[in-house]
Amino acid sequence: MNSAPPSFFVSNHIDLIRAGGRVLDLACGNGRHTRMLLEKGFEVTAVDIKVDGISDISDHPRLTSLELDMEQAGDPWPLPNYPTKRFDGIIVTNYLHRPQFPHIAASLAAEGILVYETFMIGNEKYGKPSNPSFLLREDELTEAFESLTVLDFEQGFRDSPSPAMVQSLCARAD
Repeated sequence: MNSAPPSFFVSNHIDLIRAGGRVLDLACGNGRHTRMLLEKGFEVTAVDIKVDGISDISDHPRLTSLELDMEQAGDPWPLPNYPTKRFDGIIVTNYLHRPQFPHIAASLAAEGILVYETFMIGNEKYGKPSNPSFLLREDELTEAFESLTVLDFEQGFRDSPSPAMVQSLCARAD
Protein backbone atom coordinates (compact mmCIF):
# COMPACT_ATOMS: atom_id res chain seq x y z
CA MET A 1 0.00 0.00 0.00
CA ASN A 2 2.99 2.30 0.59
CA SER A 3 4.25 3.97 -2.58
CA ALA A 4 6.61 6.75 -1.50
CA PRO A 5 10.07 5.93 -0.17
CA PRO A 6 11.10 7.25 3.24
CA SER A 7 12.37 10.82 3.37
CA PHE A 8 16.12 11.04 2.78
CA PHE A 9 16.45 13.44 5.74
CA VAL A 10 14.51 11.12 8.06
CA SER A 11 16.47 8.07 6.87
CA ASN A 12 19.76 9.86 7.55
CA HIS A 13 18.83 10.72 11.15
CA ILE A 14 16.87 7.69 12.32
CA ASP A 15 19.93 6.02 13.83
CA LEU A 16 20.24 8.86 16.35
CA ILE A 17 17.15 7.47 18.11
CA ARG A 18 17.86 5.01 20.92
CA ALA A 19 17.97 1.50 19.43
CA GLY A 20 14.70 -0.34 20.01
CA GLY A 21 13.15 2.78 21.51
CA ARG A 22 9.59 4.10 21.36
CA VAL A 23 8.92 6.30 18.34
CA LEU A 24 5.86 8.38 17.48
CA ASP A 25 5.13 8.72 13.75
CA LEU A 26 2.77 11.69 13.79
CA ALA A 27 0.56 12.08 10.70
CA CYS A 28 1.88 8.73 9.48
CA GLY A 29 -0.08 8.70 6.20
CA ASN A 30 0.66 5.52 4.26
CA GLY A 31 3.30 4.54 6.78
CA ARG A 32 6.50 5.03 4.81
CA HIS A 33 8.37 5.95 8.00
CA THR A 34 6.38 3.59 10.23
CA ARG A 35 7.52 0.68 8.05
CA MET A 36 11.15 1.78 8.11
CA LEU A 37 11.07 2.22 11.89
CA LEU A 38 9.57 -1.24 12.40
CA GLU A 39 12.21 -2.77 10.11
CA LYS A 40 14.88 -1.15 12.28
CA GLY A 41 13.40 -2.68 15.46
CA PHE A 42 11.66 0.33 17.01
CA GLU A 43 8.37 0.20 18.94
CA VAL A 44 6.14 2.51 16.88
CA THR A 45 3.00 4.48 17.66
CA ALA A 46 1.54 5.63 14.34
CA VAL A 47 -1.05 8.42 14.51
CA ASP A 48 -3.22 9.87 11.76
CA ILE A 49 -6.78 11.02 11.16
CA LYS A 50 -7.24 7.72 9.28
CA VAL A 51 -4.88 4.78 9.62
CA ASP A 52 -6.09 2.91 6.53
CA GLY A 53 -2.65 3.46 4.98
CA ILE A 54 -1.09 1.04 7.45
CA SER A 55 -3.90 -1.52 7.65
CA ASP A 56 -1.67 -4.13 5.97
CA ILE A 57 0.74 -4.03 8.94
CA SER A 58 -1.79 -3.40 11.72
CA ASP A 59 -1.03 -6.74 13.38
CA HIS A 60 2.70 -6.04 13.71
CA PRO A 61 3.69 -6.79 17.33
CA ARG A 62 5.67 -3.55 17.78
CA LEU A 63 3.03 -1.28 16.20
CA THR A 64 0.27 0.66 17.92
CA SER A 65 -1.92 2.64 15.56
CA LEU A 66 -4.08 5.48 16.78
CA GLU A 67 -6.78 7.11 14.66
CA LEU A 68 -7.01 10.67 15.93
CA ASP A 69 -7.86 14.09 14.52
CA MET A 70 -5.00 16.15 15.91
CA GLU A 71 -6.72 19.38 14.85
CA GLN A 72 -10.06 18.74 16.56
CA ALA A 73 -11.58 21.28 18.89
CA GLY A 74 -10.03 20.80 22.27
CA ASP A 75 -6.58 19.49 23.00
CA PRO A 76 -5.70 15.94 21.91
CA TRP A 77 -2.56 15.97 24.07
CA PRO A 78 -1.60 13.93 25.88
CA LEU A 79 -2.41 11.25 23.37
CA PRO A 80 -5.20 8.92 24.49
CA ASN A 81 -3.79 5.99 26.47
CA TYR A 82 -0.41 7.77 26.69
CA PRO A 83 -0.87 10.30 29.52
CA THR A 84 2.72 10.07 30.73
CA LYS A 85 4.44 8.38 27.81
CA ARG A 86 7.51 10.01 26.42
CA PHE A 87 8.99 8.97 23.11
CA ASP A 88 12.64 8.29 22.26
CA GLY A 89 11.90 9.68 18.82
CA ILE A 90 9.18 11.65 17.07
CA ILE A 91 8.89 11.80 13.29
CA VAL A 92 6.68 14.38 11.56
CA THR A 93 6.73 14.84 7.78
CA ASN A 94 4.56 16.78 5.36
CA TYR A 95 2.25 17.94 8.13
CA LEU A 96 1.90 21.24 9.97
CA HIS A 97 -0.38 22.21 12.84
CA ARG A 98 1.48 24.84 14.85
CA PRO A 99 -0.50 24.44 18.11
CA GLN A 100 1.13 21.00 18.45
CA PHE A 101 4.70 22.29 18.57
CA PRO A 102 4.91 22.59 22.40
CA HIS A 103 3.24 19.20 22.87
CA ILE A 104 5.63 17.53 20.46
CA ALA A 105 8.66 18.91 22.32
CA ALA A 106 7.16 17.94 25.70
CA SER A 107 6.51 14.39 24.48
CA LEU A 108 10.20 13.64 23.93
CA ALA A 109 12.04 11.58 26.52
CA ALA A 110 15.40 12.83 27.79
CA GLU A 111 17.84 12.51 24.88
CA GLY A 112 14.83 11.96 22.59
CA ILE A 113 15.20 12.88 18.92
CA LEU A 114 12.77 14.95 16.87
CA VAL A 115 12.91 14.71 13.08
CA TYR A 116 10.50 17.19 11.51
CA GLU A 117 10.26 17.91 7.80
CA THR A 118 7.56 19.85 6.00
CA PHE A 119 6.88 22.52 3.41
CA MET A 120 7.86 26.16 3.72
CA ILE A 121 7.10 29.52 2.12
CA GLY A 122 8.00 29.41 -1.56
CA ASN A 123 6.42 26.01 -2.11
CA GLU A 124 3.44 27.66 -3.82
CA LYS A 125 5.68 27.88 -6.93
CA TYR A 126 5.86 24.09 -7.10
CA GLY A 127 2.40 22.91 -6.07
CA LYS A 128 0.53 22.09 -2.90
CA PRO A 129 0.44 23.03 -0.18
CA SER A 130 0.32 26.63 -1.32
CA ASN A 131 -1.77 28.22 1.44
CA PRO A 132 0.59 30.25 3.68
CA SER A 133 -1.19 28.81 6.74
CA PHE A 134 0.27 25.42 5.82
CA LEU A 135 3.78 26.65 5.00
CA LEU A 136 6.57 27.29 7.47
CA ARG A 137 8.19 30.69 7.62
CA GLU A 138 11.95 30.92 7.22
CA ASP A 139 13.70 29.37 10.26
CA GLU A 140 10.35 28.60 11.89
CA LEU A 141 11.22 25.07 13.01
CA THR A 142 14.39 26.18 14.81
CA GLU A 143 12.43 28.94 16.53
CA ALA A 144 9.50 26.68 17.44
CA PHE A 145 11.79 24.06 18.95
CA GLU A 146 14.36 26.38 20.53
CA SER A 147 14.13 24.37 23.78
CA LEU A 148 15.78 21.46 21.94
CA THR A 149 19.38 21.14 20.79
CA VAL A 150 19.49 21.42 17.01
CA LEU A 151 21.61 18.65 15.50
CA ASP A 152 20.84 19.38 11.86
CA PHE A 153 18.73 21.94 10.01
CA GLU A 154 18.14 22.51 6.33
CA GLN A 155 15.77 24.81 4.50
CA GLY A 156 15.20 25.70 0.90
CA PHE A 157 14.67 24.10 -2.46
CA ARG A 158 14.66 20.31 -2.77
CA ASP A 159 14.36 18.72 -6.20
CA SER A 160 13.77 15.12 -5.16
CA PRO A 161 11.43 13.26 -5.02
CA SER A 162 9.67 16.30 -6.55
CA PRO A 163 10.49 20.02 -6.58
CA ALA A 164 9.49 21.69 -3.30
CA MET A 165 10.53 24.22 -0.68
CA VAL A 166 11.16 22.34 2.56
CA GLN A 167 12.44 22.77 6.11
CA SER A 168 14.05 19.80 7.83
CA LEU A 169 15.02 19.73 11.50
CA CYS A 170 16.71 17.11 13.64
CA ALA A 171 16.90 18.08 17.31
CA ARG A 172 17.49 16.45 20.70
CA ALA A 173 15.77 16.94 24.05
CA ASP A 174 18.33 17.45 26.81
